[in-house]
Amino acid sequence: MDKKAARLRRAKKTRAKIRELEVPRLCIYRTSQHIYAQLISANGADVIASSSTVQADIKKEVSNTGNKEAAQIVGKAIAEKAKAAGVTKVAFDRSGFKYHGRVQQLAESARESGLEF
Repeated sequence: MDKKAARLRRAKKTRAKIRELEVPRLCIYRTSQHIYAQLISANGADVIASSSTVQADIKKEVSNTGNKEAAQIVGKAIAEKAKAAGVTKVAFDRSGFKYHGRVQQLAESARESGLEF
């Protein structure tokens, strides 16, 4: 089993548990250069809000899009968009990535900005 398959296996197990909770999920994805966050509805059909380092307004704020500072800004932005959409309680879907580094920074920033995990 390669690294990607192992990550997807972990993600599948986590998403099955989140589906039982029936709350919107904050789904993240990271690459070496960028980090993406989406707020997906409880039924999994609709994207309520999204934010990433690819967006022009966030790209202007950071010098490097693949670091913890960029993840912190994305976390703050997704929390603000979620509150604007009327969502305060979410389940954190880390997509099989370790809760460490940029993933952890995004989650902590979203919590500080008002999202409840």
